[in-house]
Amino acid sequence: MTTLITGATGKTGQRVAHRLQTLDHDVRAVTRHSIPRFDWHDRSTWAEAVDGCDSAYLTFQPDLGLPGADEIIGAFAAQAVAAGCTRLVLLSGRGEDGAQRAEQAMTASGAEWTILRSAFFLQNFTEGAFADELAAGSLTMVEHTVAEPFVDADDIAEVAVATLLDKGYVGRVLELTGPQLLTFEEAARAVGGPGVAYRSVPTEDYIAVLTEAGLPAADAAGLAYLFEEVLDGRNAYVTQDIETVLGRAARSIDGLAGGEQS
Repeated sequence: MTTLITGATGKTGQRVAHRLQTLDHDVRAVTRHSIPRFDWHDRSTWAEAVDGCDSAYLTFQPDLGLPGADEIIGAFAAQAVAAGCTRLVLLSGRGEDGAQRAEQAMTASGAEWTILRSAFFLQNFTEGAFADELAAGSLTMVEHTVAEPFVDADDIAEVAVATLLDKGYVGRVLELTGPQLLTFEEAARAVGGPGVAYRSVPTEDYIAVLTEAGLPAADAAGLAYLFEEVLDGRNAYVTQDIETVLGRAARSIDGLAGGEQS
């Protein structure tokens, strides 16, 4: 039994691959630079990546909620199922209309599916989108007033492994959150220290911030408007799904801020 891991160098992909390998489970970890190569936007790379795999953990870049992701996910899922890779666990976003269209495209493929709808990662402050700016003592975010139940990527990975290995989760949608609601400003200062300079800017200005950081203009616009969409209060609540699956409480920001990660 071999599990395909897409986005294998990403924040959750690498963690899922590591945990499966620790359990002596065969893993095929793929990226745009791996052998075999895998690129969501190059369908010629799909067949070799999925060949011989019976399950897959799917993460879509840059975001499942962006236009066109549903068509790609649906086409890949259908091809995977036809090739015998029938067990699919998809990392999705909470409250994203586009992501829900992608979920529907996957479930229509005939796969044995599980969907993990995740809150914003805590690791975005240490490994991802906000890490460089935060390390320099500041954070810029699109204007909003609501809090977010930030979730630890290690918890997501543990849930993903559990659902990949236990068919009792087939057909389930799990919403993964941390144990508390925090604003981006509170989270930034919890990780970076009380001296972090936080500023919120209108969406058009935030697009400029993202493009200046090196994101392609189309992706920057898509992500900025996606943030604007989901940071309207729709996700401002916590769930118990991590505790239900893992039998323990979700990790809080305290461990990340203190450098205590597993």
